[in-house]
Formats: sequence, structure tokens, C-alpha cells
Amino acid sequence: MISRYPDNDPSKIHPAARLAVEILPAIILFLTLIVVLYGYAGTWPPAVSIISSSMEPHMHRGDEVFIQSPGKAGIHTAHDSFITGYMTYGGYGDVIVYRPSGRTDVTPVIHRAIYWVNESEPMWPRGPPAPHSGYITLGDNNGGRYDQYPDSGICPLEPVREEWVMGVAKHRVPYLGYLRLLIPI
Repeated sequence: MISRYPDNDPSKIHPAARLAVEILPAIILFLTLIVVLYGYAGTWPPAVSIISSSMEPHMHRGDEVFIQSPGKAGIHTAHDSFITGYMTYGGYGDVIVYRPSGRTDVTPVIHRAIYWVNESEPMWPRGPPAPHSGYITLGDNNGGRYDQYPDSGICPLEPVREEWVMGVAKHRVPYLGYLRLLIPI
């Protein structure tokens, strides 16, 4: 039998060393998990917790969603996906996680990329011109109100620039996000 202790006697090891021997495998496993998650995601954090009902019925408050960087996953808009038949989370197009107006001091938003607009194009039919190119986004449960509407409070009158996108939703684990909501990381 293989033992972690000399002469199979744990009492011959200093208590601090014994603690290190017991904890070291857990630390190595944890660090390995972080490296694997980052390698898969290509972005940090590799997962986000759903904090509202704006994506119901396809994502729920308390779900944990694992994401991949746009460079790894690519972004398919709902408009283009309708033509190809590509669907994720019960709808056409990808669900993206982005920082509204590029701000790092606000909670990221997870909503569907509906279509791309170029600078000076109308952001929606008869809408104002886009100040820059980017995605028009929408929560599945937001009654058809784009995040870019002037009164949205999310990203008013501003398409989501590519550099604001943290990732594309790839996997959802129900209820796991409640842990992150209780213990902010």
C-alpha cells in the first residue's frame, strides 16, 4: 500500500506538513480546473450567473452560464441565423454577455444578439442612426424592447461594440448560479 507518510505513520510528520500534504491535492485540482476553464473559454470570467428574468423561458435567475470568447465562438445574430436555421437557447442567434457602454463598473448583461448595424444606419426601423457599429440586443423576455431603446436603462442609443462583448453563452447549469449570487466572487 502506498502512503503519504513515512513508515505509514502520520504522527512522524509535523502537523503543518501533514496539513499541506492533505490540502495540496485539492489546491492542484482547483488550479487545474481554473486553467482548463480559461483554456476552454478564452475569457475571464469563464462563467456568469443569471440575475434577472430577462432571458426566460430559456435561462432563469440562478442559472450559471459558461461562455466562450467571441474569438473562439464567433457571434451569430438572430437575423442571420433565421436564414441558416441556427438556434441556441430556444431562439435564433447567439446569446452574448456584454458590458453596457463598455463600462466595467456595472453588471454585465446577457442578452441575444439580434442584428448588426453599421455606423449611421438606423438602429431599428425609423430609429435614430447608430453612433458607431455594433450589435442590437434583446432579452428574450423583454417584450421586444431592444436594449438600445432610449428608455431601456441598459445601453440606450448605443449598439454593443465588439470589444464590449465578454463572451458567447455555450452551456447552462440550472441553479448553480445561486451559489455565485450568494457568495460574490
